Amino acid sequence: MTDSNSAAPSATNPYGSTKTAYYALGILTLVYSINFIDRQLLSILQEAIKADLMLSDAQLGLLTGFAFALFYTFAGLPIASLADRGNRRNIVAISLTIWSGMTAISGLAQNYWQLLLARVGVGIGEAGGSPPSHSMISDIFPPEKRASAIGFYSTGISIGILFGFLFGGWLNEFFGWRVAFFVVGVPGVILALVLYLTVPEPIRGLTENRVTSGDNPSMLTVFKLLVSRPSFIFMALGAAMNAFAGYSTANWVASFMIRTHQMPTGELGTWLALIIGVGGAIGVFGSGVIADKLGKNDKRWYMWVAVCACVISIPLQISTFWVDDAYTALMCMVIPSVLSNAYLGATIACVHGMVGLKMRAVSSALLFFILNIIGLGMGPTTVGLVSDMLVDQHGTDSLRFAMMYIVPTAMFISGVFYVIASRFIREDLSKAPD
Repeated sequence: MTDSNSAAPSATNPYGSTKTAYYALGILTLVYSINFIDRQLLSILQEAIKADLMLSDAQLGLLTGFAFALFYTFAGLPIASLADRGNRRNIVAISLTIWSGMTAISGLAQNYWQLLLARVGVGIGEAGGSPPSHSMISDIFPPEKRASAIGFYSTGISIGILFGFLFGGWLNEFFGWRVAFFVVGVPGVILALVLYLTVPEPIRGLTENRVTSGDNPSMLTVFKLLVSRPSFIFMALGAAMNAFAGYSTANWVASFMIRTHQMPTGELGTWLALIIGVGGAIGVFGSGVIADKLGKNDKRWYMWVAVCACVISIPLQISTFWVDDAYTALMCMVIPSVLSNAYLGATIACVHGMVGLKMRAVSSALLFFILNIIGLGMGPTTVGLVSDMLVDQHGTDSLRFAMMYIVPTAMFISGVFYVIASRFIREDLSKAPD
């Protein structure tokens, strides 16, 4: 017995035209952008929230880090399992509605615990966004275009950060942090309807001339397959440590610039939107294209692109937190921001390339479980805890030193893991099941 998405390769492809394929990719990228607008908004608002609700850095770190990541990652696993069986488009549309609504509700919070519960709701909703979308993209685009397509999709991270910083900074400055949550939450509900009405569910395996079997592999089956591939283990750890650095920076850089350089949120949000948002979008898409081109001749380049990004970024990350001038610090962020997600498209494409057709959403969820528990969960939380520990020694500069110690170290460890993964990637990709 097969599900509604199982079909022989001769079936009519709803994405037979390039226009339709790229329209769907564009809508899914917008959904991912909304995901990160809603997620990133808190970082530009957290100094105002801290003052209003009288919170510590550790509490802020939990809001943006572990408490969010815990529910986000654990909810993602059963949702991904459902996505490998059912209609992925519908799952993404429902999830988008939930997290956008919870973002708006965040503006009603009167204390820390109410805000924490609202952000948990955002995390649960966002759990249904990426794994089903990754699976859809892998069925819309053939393998030779997959890293580029997922790289384009991943620009949603940077686009979301761009508008999260931009809208959040100016809305907070003129109207306050509560209004910012209301304004940002509404568009997602509208986009969910557009997705549901205009984006068809792709046929599994059609672009690869592969047929889905009637069996739906369990999550445990997918997990056992992935952990039997050494490259997956080291890719996942490399991605996790890269995300550790990335989420630490994205969630704390605004607070760092406000405390150390006394920048107003409106101006700061504009600068960070351009540097992290625009720069990151260029980098994540460009790295996917480069990985696809270089990977045609040697699959190890899918890993080496991430290694190069780490090596280039580390000295500039140190400089960002070391220099005393605000605008010099901002300029030092440019190249690390461009390279911040260079690992993502190639990593997801490789993971999908080593599993079966009905394993892709779950494989993404398992990858993101590791990535987000370590990166999203532990990164911002660790920075907040270390910042509080350094207050007696460094005063208002405690956050500055916490980030200078933590971010470059995480990037170095990430690069080491990707070097190790490159030793196994070719063999592991050659053993993919149908």
